[in-house]
Amino acid sequence: MDKILFVNACVRPESRTLLLARHILERLDGGIEEINLQQAEIFPLNWQRLQERDALARRGEWNAPVFRHARQFAAADQIVVAAPYWDLMFPALLKDYLEAVTVCGLTFRYTPEGRPQGLCRTRRLIYATTAGGPTAGADFGFDYIKALATRFYGIPDVRCHRAEGLDIWGNDPEAILAAAIAEVDRALQP
Repeated sequence: MDKILFVNACVRPESRTLLLARHILERLDGGIEEINLQQAEIFPLNWQRLQERDALARRGEWNAPVFRHARQFAAADQIVVAAPYWDLMFPALLKDYLEAVTVCGLTFRYTPEGRPQGLCRTRRLIYATTAGGPTAGADFGFDYIKALATRFYGIPDVRCHRAEGLDIWGNDPEAILAAAIAEVDRALQP
């Protein structure tokens, strides 16, 4: 059975992104472990935390609590990230989480030639997002996630499911979400 990691970066109780992500999760087969980034104690790296993390990494102390999210991320078979589209990207708490999981020696390493090589067992990452307006092809959040996943973590299948234009006057948000859900159903057929 697959280990599915659900990274929940939704902050609104009635999040449409969360609705879309939950539908994606229903289509996957496996045990789901959720990390709710609002509740997780993940802090941005500052000078002190970076020095501590680097010292632990140099000693190979991968079981240290600071690496728990990176270990969990690297061990997942599939990952679903739910992140609303905010200011051309995603909420800052997702960036803090990505700093916590991007650990040389756990989720990636460098080859002798200096190229990153993925260490994650994950075969697919699905990014779910919704936007009140149009993204106009400028979703730097998904672009960032895709670059990390493919170039550093070694995840071969990275895809995005989105619903946008939900808050534009005259649009039917329920119909837009229904179309996004139908797209998920087509894409994730067994």
